[in-house]
Amino acid sequence: MTTTLARAETAASAPDRTAAVERSLPQEEQRTTPVRATVRRVASVAGSAVWKAAAILAFLALWELGPTYLASPSTRVFLPPLHEVLLAWGKLFEAGTIQGHIAASLTRSVAGFGAALVAGVALGLLIAWYGKLNSVLNPLLELFRNTAALALLPVFTLLLGIGEESKISIVAYAAFFPVLLNTIAGVKTVDPLLIRAARSLGLNSFRLFQKVILPSAVPTIFTGIRMAGTASILVLIAAEMVGAKAGLGYLIVNAQSSFLIPDMYAGILTVSLLGLGVNFLLVALERHFSRWRTAVGADAS
Repeated sequence: MTTTLARAETAASAPDRTAAVERSLPQEEQRTTPVRATVRRVASVAGSAVWKAAAILAFLALWELGPTYLASPSTRVFLPPLHEVLLAWGKLFEAGTIQGHIAASLTRSVAGFGAALVAGVALGLLIAWYGKLNSVLNPLLELFRNTAALALLPVFTLLLGIGEESKISIVAYAAFFPVLLNTIAGVKTVDPLLIRAARSLGLNSFRLFQKVILPSAVPTIFTGIRMAGTASILVLIAAEMVGAKAGLGYLIVNAQSSFLIPDMYAGILTVSLLGLGVNFLLVALERHFSRWRTAVGADAS
């Protein structure tokens, strides 16, 4: 009995001793503990970011050092180091040239991509919802889907001229089919159990489409939208290389023909960064419109 009481007293006094030890620590050490934790978190995030960007950093280092120390002088003329490209980009920026070309390309790309987005989503939802419409239009859509957009560039140029209409139209054509096909696939892959459950709750067709079909298809639709965003930029650059007076494609081909090689690479680098920015924007929009999936996953866990 005495031994049991002694053990209980020892266990009860253990937290008091721990608190006393903590109080006995110097105040400076107590203050530095949160600081150390913050520093560790920042270091961990920075280390993760560096690790994820290791391949890009290695590529940039190779671009900078390779032409200088590994390539021959004749090759260095056609492949300048990175710092020369950045200097050329800075000169184009100071002169206001690169901003004008970016604005021209973005205007055409956004116009064509917006038209493709509206038409692709609307038609895709109709085709997926009405099976007879799918059976009628599917052969024609497969024919045009397998026709490369750049192969039709001469046709668009002949019919619409070398102005803005042909470039916006070719962008819309290239971006239309990824959105359309992924919209159809997204609607068709909705879980049938969800549809049955919604109908058993008395939802009409419009509410079923609004509350079940469309939210479930959003991730697949956004996959097509991201593909369309990339296609709209790439096809536009090719279209601007033919019969354009402004735009990044025009900048690249004009710099190449004028033997302004650093300016040419500056235009190519701008296209890459522009495509990367568009992808990040579309990913952020996808997360915004798919917040319900995160909430459901959090509740399930």
